[in-house]
Amino acid sequence: MEQASDTQGVERAGAGGNELVDELCSFAGRGAGTDAERRAANAFAARLLALGRRADVEPAYVHPQWALVHALHAAVGIAGSIVAVSQPGIGFALVLFAATSAYLDLNTRFYFLRRLFFRRASQNVVSPGGNPGAPMRLVLVAHLDAGRSGFIYGKRSISLARRLSPRMRVLLSPWRVYFWGGPAALLPVIGLRMAGVDAGWVAVVQMIPTVTLIAAIFVLLDIALSDTVPGAIDDASGVAAVLGAAERLRAEPPASLDVWVVLTGAGEPQAEGMRSFVAAHRGTLDPQSTAVVSADSVGYGSPAYAVSEGAVVSTPTDPTLVSICEALASSGIAARPFRSPHTGDAAAARLRGIPAITIAGLDDEGLPSPLRHTDDDVPARCDAQAIGRAADLLVSLARLMDRDAARRAPS
Repeated sequence: MEQASDTQGVERAGAGGNELVDELCSFAGRGAGTDAERRAANAFAARLLALGRRADVEPAYVHPQWALVHALHAAVGIAGSIVAVSQPGIGFALVLFAATSAYLDLNTRFYFLRRLFFRRASQNVVSPGGNPGAPMRLVLVAHLDAGRSGFIYGKRSISLARRLSPRMRVLLSPWRVYFWGGPAALLPVIGLRMAGVDAGWVAVVQMIPTVTLIAAIFVLLDIALSDTVPGAIDDASGVAAVLGAAERLRAEPPASLDVWVVLTGAGEPQAEGMRSFVAAHRGTLDPQSTAVVSADSVGYGSPAYAVSEGAVVSTPTDPTLVSICEALASSGIAARPFRSPHTGDAAAARLRGIPAITIAGLDDEGLPSPLRHTDDDVPARCDAQAIGRAADLLVSLARLMDRDAARRAPS
């Protein structure tokens, strides 16, 4: 097993990581479904080919306007709340539709309102491993696109998060406040109106989630109108860590593991690239012999592994992968658990039955980089040593998976 204390390994991955981060960030404005994102995918496919790996660029058609999509959900919820004052049944139906559509959308399950928006062409870079007969497949994932900035990502939000416990950060994360404090909270109140309860306090209670949805529209429109950030930490650092780990695993290939690399497009709009990848490869991604490990924003702090993920509800990550990360942490590898209030590439795979886990970079307080989704997320602020530590964890995880797969394989 490779130890995180292997300084040469960390320095080697870190130096290469800096170069990769610089290259990916040179594609300015690489938002989901943009020409810059597609050019970045082509460039990194060429990089994988230069490493001696096969690399396929697979088209994916995505709806990247996630902020406008959820602003529309909020608008439908507000309309339902207003209509419910005179027509509770119609109002309840509108809010129920908004809640259902938002829930399925945030869980990458099914799209209703998102389908009203134009699709854009994106690309996934898929590099299959060189050991297809191995009993286990490991898919290393990071997303190529960069997100937008906005007021919600500013210093005040970071300052508030630092005052909360790790559990409260999940419970009061923006998506949960938006969903559970908005359309989900309106449903029982309008249900009271349908039951004939028309007291003054019902109107007061109904006003609270309605105002929450109004505030959400302003926040979401602010994001939709903001510029795309450089995205060095989120997620050029993840791409660098994945490619660094893949290169080291190719130099000393695991005997019982087939290592794939997947660089997804459209990761920011609720992991649409991963959703497309799983759909395209469903016939070959056997849940019994496949594991997905996503590197997300690892160019900051120390590596951490997600024990649960989800924007609306927390879904436990794969227990086997969690136990492997725990074993690595107990053996001296830099890694600690955390709960993620987001639906990223690993969560999208997990929701489709494929074992998956996210590796992220967190500070001593368990928070991600305050530079994410800001214009300051530039290569110069990305920690090359943090990328090296994340690559070290990915390699160590692969080595331990390889040993487990060899033990379970029939003799």
